[in-house]
Amino acid sequence: MFIGEYSHNLDDKGRVAVPVKFRARLKGGAVVTKGLDNCLFLYTKKEWQELAGKLAKLPISQANTRAFARLMLAGAMDVDFDNQGRITLPEYLRKFAGLKKNLTIAGLYDRLEIWDQAAWHKYKQGTEKKSADIAEALGELGV
Repeated sequence: MFIGEYSHNLDDKGRVAVPVKFRARLKGGAVVTKGLDNCLFLYTKKEWQELAGKLAKLPISQANTRAFARLMLAGAMDVDFDNQGRITLPEYLRKFAGLKKNLTIAGLYDRLEIWDQAAWHKYKQGTEKKSADIAEALGELGV
């Protein structure tokens, strides 16, 4: 399970170190893709295959499902780890997420999210202000 919040830097070659505690889980390979809220999603190969399978089963007759599948699947890229535990984020994904030098890597159970640090702080502050409303809505869903 991926949990926690970690600060890392993006180097000039587009590489970022993945937190040490997650490397063993990702050693079988990983996939990075366009995420939601202007971040990137990083999945283990296994989690990615499960998600991609679900996306492939969505009805192609619906515009929203086609758009979401395109966002996730066409934007995806296999990533490998170098000897220092870094992955290289493709330029098109760095541009999509507006990544600069300082990044936040957030663990969200089955995936990691890679954020520009300033964007993460802005998003987090907004979400924290609405936390009571969010909790109430989730309560209606049985969470």
